[in-house]
Amino acid sequence: MRAFTYERAETAAEAVAAVARTPGARFIAGGTNLLDLMKLEIETPTHLVDVNRLGLDHVEETGDGGLRIGALVRNTDLAADPRVRRDYGVLSRAIVAGASGQLRNRATTGGNLMQRTRCPYFYDTAMPCNKREPGTGCAALGGLSHNHAILGSSEACIATHPSDMAVALRALDATVETMAPDGSGRSIAIADFHRLPGDTPHIETVLGPGELITAVTLPPPRGGIHLYRKVRERASYAFANVAVALVAKVRSGRVVVDRLAFGGLAHKPWRVEAAERLFAEGEDAAADPIADLVLAGARPTEHNAYKLPLVRRTLAATLDTARQGETS
Repeated sequence: MRAFTYERAETAAEAVAAVARTPGARFIAGGTNLLDLMKLEIETPTHLVDVNRLGLDHVEETGDGGLRIGALVRNTDLAADPRVRRDYGVLSRAIVAGASGQLRNRATTGGNLMQRTRCPYFYDTAMPCNKREPGTGCAALGGLSHNHAILGSSEACIATHPSDMAVALRALDATVETMAPDGSGRSIAIADFHRLPGDTPHIETVLGPGELITAVTLPPPRGGIHLYRKVRERASYAFANVAVALVAKVRSGRVVVDRLAFGGLAHKPWRVEAAERLFAEGEDAAADPIADLVLAGARPTEHNAYKLPLVRRTLAATLDTARQGETS
């Protein structure tokens, strides 16, 4: 790990100002991903600004009946919040499906959104990686790519986004609130927050230099059955091969899809609204027609082509669970 300086900010305005005035500075909260990257010298910040004292660690109800989740709310606390468990069950289930209890105790809402890919070539500094070093190439394209992207990828990068929480937030139409170094704030739809790789896979979000996530806002609850199904290579502490976040209603044994998002397939949480609109009110959702729309334009490699049938099977299993009225 390379040497760095450190300071602890007391307000959001102080934190963004500190990052703006120091070249190479980064925010740090739980540090569950950043510290690993620093140890491997994949990330080499010159200065760390600790944001743990900013008071952004509360879950509050909004005027329209939704929830505002502070960026520093720990994953464990968010998953256990009674309002989240009752009204946004897909989010609670997605968080619990990710990482270990120890990591969830440290990981924050904002940090979860900002975590970087677990592509092994990104972590191997002896291999070319456009995400780590722009312009060097993508070793995964010609290498082992069994858990890489099949959707939204490019010739520059086929990495996937690792977050489970972000997939649920995409299904829930969450909004990310931020503060810029000039003190201005903005709200970013979660659909627009993460970028596809294109020719610049090292630019992973739409955040500007020194812009800080301050909160994530959830719209009013939609009701229905909330499910999160994650297929992975180990029973725990593994990233998704395929994940499905589903919000649906069941009437007389018929499943009506309300919201549907996928993880493990792309550089960002993947959602195809046309697949949700395919089934009009009262029609029973079937896996294959939905999967046809979701997988349109898929570009699998020889190693990850298994994800095509796996998406169909995982979606079918999730719909069957919803049809039975199960929520666990």
